[in-house]
Amino acid sequence: MPEINVTEHLLLNQKKSPMARGQFTHLVNQLILSFKIISREVSKAGLVDILGFTGEINVQGEQVKKLDEYANNVLIHRMSRAGVICAMSSEENDGIIEIPEGFPRGDYTLVFDPLDGSSNIEANINIGTIFSVYRRTTPAEQEAGLEDILQPGVEQVAAGYCIYGSSTMLVMSTGAGVHGFTLDPSVGEFLLSHPDIKIPEKGSTYSINEGYTHYWDAATREVVDYFKDPNNDSRKPYSSRYIGSLVADFHRTLLYGGIFLYPADMRDPSKPKGKLRLMSEANPLAYIVEQAWGLATDGTHRILDIQPKHLHQRVPLIIGSPFEVQKVRDIYRKHGY
Repeated sequence: MPEINVTEHLLLNQKKSPMARGQFTHLVNQLILSFKIISREVSKAGLVDILGFTGEINVQGEQVKKLDEYANNVLIHRMSRAGVICAMSSEENDGIIEIPEGFPRGDYTLVFDPLDGSSNIEANINIGTIFSVYRRTTPAEQEAGLEDILQPGVEQVAAGYCIYGSSTMLVMSTGAGVHGFTLDPSVGEFLLSHPDIKIPEKGSTYSINEGYTHYWDAATREVVDYFKDPNNDSRKPYSSRYIGSLVADFHRTLLYGGIFLYPADMRDPSKPKGKLRLMSEANPLAYIVEQAWGLATDGTHRILDIQPKHLHQRVPLIIGSPFEVQKVRDIYRKHGY
């Protein structure tokens, strides 16, 4: 079977994915180049001075890792000059990232988390870039605004993530299924390695940070008790698998089935809606999992139906195989959600 790279795959599936031409194909190619540059730096992170903190605090109130800053700068630099983006939003930046004067603007907006899980890099744990693409809603002759980015996830035209680990892998969807491409360093190309990914209907693992049990509500505690109960529907306890790097936990869940949960908790009363970001984390992963026949909810609503109110809005996230996500929905509903 001939080896197929990402661009060839987009063109081969052009009839299924009408977005896969012109500006959109160029957008994907610029993203791919960005991922290659970030992957190169991640692979030598222990050899150069890009570990540790920069001393700055990002818009989320978190210390900025040097590698976060590097990945953010790479994506902003490459994508703002690509000629296909009219505005961007990054987890690391407070407001909209505008395209510099002198560079052409295109029909798309880009939302991204430049390096999810980077606090784990010193332990050699998988980290990744998560991205989401929307078509602008305002006329091309006017400046792009918040309304071009603050769209519900169902309006995404593409989403995916690039995971950096023992190999570098791009998983993405343009609305016609989910496909995985692994970077072959010998030729410098992402080659199709996981065609038409489908999440198993039912899994055997659950992924949640049980260190926060004390802060959960009764519904969430019952959910976790169900997965640990030897008398559940599977007649055996689920295995616990929690890495603490969202993109790594999700990637494993996508391939093997089961469920990942990051529910709301009461650690910080000022953030009662959960920790994960709707725009840069929950929406793109929800788009991927639904294209792979899975489900994603905040416990009550479908993630992709949520109308965002601001760029850094946070939500609970329950995502994975249909059987397990529906079981969580049923338990939450019983508690009045």
